[in-house]
Amino acid sequence: MEKLIFPVSTQAPPPNVDLPTDLLVDYKEASSIVGYSPRGAAALLRLCLQKLCKIIGESGKDINQDISSLVKKGKVNQNIQRSLDIIRVVGNEAVHPGIIDLNDTPEIAFMLFNMINIIVDALGTVTK
Repeated sequence: MEKLIFPVSTQAPPPNVDLPTDLLVDYKEASSIVGYSPRGAAALLRLCLQKLCKIIGESGKDINQDISSLVKKGKVNQNIQRSLDIIRVVGNEAVHPGIIDLNDTPEIAFMLFNMINIIVDALGTVTK
């Protein structure tokens, strides 16, 4: 049986063209493992979010506080806030045991990739 090993094939969406370079490595790594480890991909996408918070002027240490700060400053609307919270919770549950049953499906991870891209679109003017 033939199997493609390199380059890695993925069904994850390509990164947003405005994705900061510091996040690109983590995004691509998440993309390369999503078929094998959706939880690992979710954890890496949460890391992307944490790094993005730092790039746009937040602490990058507590994503929940960073999201609250972005909302208070009027930098994100309610839909983007929901996306931020989903990535924060799902990514956190991927690396810490909790009460949410995510079933570790690639579909959930693919949703997170899309959310990262949407968030970068929304915050694009902030990161430039």
